[in-house]
Amino acid sequence: MVVEVLGSEPPCYKCRKTYEVLVEAVKELGVKDRVEVVKVNAMSPDIISKYGLVITPTVAVNGEIKILGKMLGSKRKAIEIIKEVLD
Repeated sequence: MVVEVLGSEPPCYKCRKTYEVLVEAVKELGVKDRVEVVKVNAMSPDIISKYGLVITPTVAVNGEIKILGKMLGSKRKAIEIIKEVLD
């Protein structure tokens, strides 16, 4: 499973925090071998073409937007998102 954090480049505080919370959630769940968290430049022409206009930060899981334009500050919420897709 790929979890993309679509954000600004260089990353703003909200984008950086969202990425960090997702990485922590993956570690806590012990699923590093099944889940990859990646930073993606939201202003890339390929990303704009794929997702349309993106408000940062945005979290997409396997190409499906789960959070749009909000910082993911809660590890609990990150765990919920990951578990939902893994189940």
